[in-house]
Amino acid sequence: MIFIDSNILIYSYSSTEIGKKDKVLLILENEEIAISTQVINEFIWIMSRKFNVDMESLKVINNNLFEIFNVGMVSKATIDKAIDIAKSYKYAYWDSLMLSSALESRCIAIYSEDMQHGQNIEGVRIINPFL
Repeated sequence: MIFIDSNILIYSYSSTEIGKKDKVLLILENEEIAISTQVINEFIWIMSRKFNVDMESLKVINNNLFEIFNVGMVSKATIDKAIDIAKSYKYAYWDSLMLSSALESRCIAIYSEDMQHGQNIEGVRIINPFL
């Protein structure tokens, strides 16, 4: 199972980053994907604010995300683990929360542009798929 960061999910809807979009679509077609409610919320915020996607369309996309991917809910335990990761590895809290969610989902890797490529956090390898 692979966890994807919100930035990776956003590229799947890109009309300007076609190379990255194609790479992400291959990942989504060929991997078992996990995301969290945090990823969905960030995705909705960015798509509405930066890309002017209307809320009705985002509601449809949200429904599809829950059908297609393994979606983990952010819980108190997720937050507690994220705080520990932030302290131990010096990641920003929001990135630590995604790493915590990836661990809870038993993912072997997290795809992200925003974290240190190649680093292993408690069994989850960080991969920038565009390198």
